[in-house]
Amino acid sequence: MKIGKPVVYAAVALTFAGGAGFLAATSIGAGTQAPTQTVTIDVGTGAQGPPGPVGPVGPQGPAGPTGPAGLECISGFAPGILVINAPKGQVTLYTCLKS
Repeated sequence: MKIGKPVVYAAVALTFAGGAGFLAATSIGAGTQAPTQTVTIDVGTGAQGPPGPVGPVGPQGPAGPTGPAGLECISGFAPGILVINAPKGQVTLYTCLKS
């Protein structure tokens, strides 16, 4: 059985495309901001207290500087996953956690 040139070219092109995809996925996933720990908090199921009084609305503060893209933790903290278990469901946050 003879394989034609178009089939060979398609196979080579798919191999290169797959390799490029693998390299792209590796470079995106190989950042230094990968989670280093996971913390889970279990919230109790006690009775809810009465709401407090509504306070006055304060003036709007000045806009802060534009931060860098992505998560940058300050010294002593590392990226991690915080899981909060509550009676009405679970919340997962990607944040900075104290090392």
